[in-house]
Amino acid sequence: MKVALITGGSRGIGLGIARSLAEKGFNLAINGVRDESGVSKVLEELKAYGVEVIYCQGDISKAADRLSIVDKIKNHFGHLNVLVNNAGVAPKVRKDMLEVEEEDFDYLMDIVQKGTFFMSQLAVKELIAGKEKDPNFEAYMINITSISARTASTNRVEYCMAKAGLSIMSSSFAIKLAEYGIPVYEIQPGVISTDMTAVVKEKYEKMASDGVVPEKRMGTPEDIGTIVAALATGQMPYCTGQMIAPDGGMGIWKL
Repeated sequence: MKVALITGGSRGIGLGIARSLAEKGFNLAINGVRDESGVSKVLEELKAYGVEVIYCQGDISKAADRLSIVDKIKNHFGHLNVLVNNAGVAPKVRKDMLEVEEEDFDYLMDIVQKGTFFMSQLAVKELIAGKEKDPNFEAYMINITSISARTASTNRVEYCMAKAGLSIMSSSFAIKLAEYGIPVYEIQPGVISTDMTAVVKEKYEKMASDGVVPEKRMGTPEDIGTIVAALATGQMPYCTGQMIAPDGGMGIWKL
């Protein structure tokens, strides 16, 4: 049975990904910061797909937590096939870029950028170990960034900067892991309906209906999950380092 680690996998886009991978028969290691009792219903829902699910509580911005997450996977499953870097946070308060405070900047960067990079360092070594034991071992790295990686915003610039950093990280890992036969992909979701976007949902729905999003709807976590499942089952060969943008056409240049 293949094993997938999904950081931030207990809600929003991460949960959509978890559902799609469970449907494909992946055993799951779900990471989140909440106590396990707070995600028990989610874990039971995922187990209902007939797969094995463990919860790896931890804050990826903390070194000890990152080690604990990987150790739990190794001790329970013995291997890791797929790393899905999804964990992230929005700015505590959306502020004009001239008013962003250093404490808020560090909070977001520590989780989104630093935490993801060092979490990847640890998890990727497990993917490499699997490949070194067996050349036919299936391994993938999938990074969830955002359309914000290439879309400027003056009232959440720190978020855009963090996601842009993850984008180049993804390309760099693609080069590094190519020698091991491990594909790396980046997904840049557009406006997705989650608890993170709930506070501005009315604004985004209007933008979509007004045609800013050509498909005229917000995306769903399931939209992203479907793509991740395709990537994690080898449905996009010879494409390492590629970026996929499920944004309903929002990023199309148009007059």
